Amino acid sequence: MSPQNPSKLSTGLLLLRSLSFSLGLLLSIGIVASLVVLSFPLPFVRRYRISQYWTRFSIWWLRITCRIDYQLSGIEHIPDRPVIVMSKHQSTWETLFLQQYLPPVAWVIKRELLWLPFFGWAIALLRPIAINRESGASAVKYVIRQGTARLRQGQWVVIFPEGTRVLPGVRRRYGMGGAVLAAHSGYPILPVALNAGEFWPRGRFLKQPGTVQVVFGPLIASEGLSPQALNRQVETWIEDEMVRISSVPVKSAD
Repeated sequence: MSPQNPSKLSTGLLLLRSLSFSLGLLLSIGIVASLVVLSFPLPFVRRYRISQYWTRFSIWWLRITCRIDYQLSGIEHIPDRPVIVMSKHQSTWETLFLQQYLPPVAWVIKRELLWLPFFGWAIALLRPIAINRESGASAVKYVIRQGTARLRQGQWVVIFPEGTRVLPGVRRRYGMGGAVLAAHSGYPILPVALNAGEFWPRGRFLKQPGTVQVVFGPLIASEGLSPQALNRQVETWIEDEMVRISSVPVKSAD
């Protein structure tokens, strides 16, 4: 009897782990989305807490099935008041992690997500900022208006300045939405660098075991600075950190 091929065995194990995670994730989405929808008469904080139970389960289930854990740095920079979070975006992982780790957040998302049965309805009950990305300047004005309202209500606002998930090592131009919101609202920015895409890559089913590095940066005050200056500060800090924590050489996608 010939020995098994190590590479095939490894791929098979990764497939089994990834499949187990996906099945658990899909089943839990259906359950929790239904619970959130049914909880619509409850106060917002309670609805949000239900969604956090799901994201905590998802992060735990990912660690159990796919052996993906995380390590935090810079948590001393996380304030006790609402801020605008501008984060690197490589994977679905950070959408789960930030939801379960931070206080109630308002995501800037594309409005099409709200049209999905149950899942989209549940998201709508969590008070996101849903935009039409094709509306250009109108979308930015909407983010300013809704983002400022959410911040005043005590919600943090999370924006991925690159606009979409990028592959490890790829650097895209940072959009101005988060910086414009900060400049107009006066709220500070909490920058976040992370390398989740090295373990849960965009568009790939197989997930690699490892430890995601998450780094929270010092708050960036917005008073007296232009959106352009704020955006440069955020981009410089995040991308410098990415060079430090990433195992993949960074290159520009533009």
